[in-house]
Amino acid sequence: MSTDAILLQALDITKSFSQDGTPAQALKGVSLGVAAGEFVSLVGRSGSGKSTFVSVLSTLLKPDSGQLLYNGQDLALAGEAEIDAIRHRDFAVIFQFHYLLPYLTALENTLLPFMRGLRPVTRVQKARAFECLERVGLADKAQRLPGQLSGGEQQRVAIARALVKDARVLFADEPTGSLDSATGATVMELLAGIRGDGLSVVMVTHNEEYARLADRVVRMEDGLVV
Repeated sequence: MSTDAILLQALDITKSFSQDGTPAQALKGVSLGVAAGEFVSLVGRSGSGKSTFVSVLSTLLKPDSGQLLYNGQDLALAGEAEIDAIRHRDFAVIFQFHYLLPYLTALENTLLPFMRGLRPVTRVQKARAFECLERVGLADKAQRLPGQLSGGEQQRVAIARALVKDARVLFADEPTGSLDSATGATVMELLAGIRGDGLSVVMVTHNEEYARLADRVVRMEDGLVV
């Protein structure tokens, strides 16, 4: 991979947590570069550090040491307001659980990234949200509440919500972990189909079959890339 092609780069990242008052090192100097439009899967056993690593990559966690470069910018030198703006504008995250608001419709949940600061959404934004629901096959259920949707449909709304703001990097942390195999396969087909056009995808999974849908498989063990 050309250095010029790298959109997001982690260099020698470390991260520790306290367990019963004793430091436990989750990441032990991890490095990774992700190109624009590339789909990378992170695989490894439970406790290997992959979810911690994707949380650092997405700026949800701050590393203890190392560098995180986005579009050539060292985020360690950026202020919290600037990092927050980058996270809101350019990053999107899909978790194992969908985290939909139960009192909002599928369309309204998809619109949530546009509701920052309680600003009213525009007609263009509503059209964009509907387009994203259509992309995940849920245009006909846009007005349904989460409780009226299946688990797979709820996760597809979460994907639409992640797509709605034209993010440049999509992080998916075990996005099929709470789904049955058939529904999980449908969600993975969606994720595999949305990469490209400049959108990078970084996915954590323990499923080897799903991992192989990515352009590149990165294996982690004991807090290191192996």
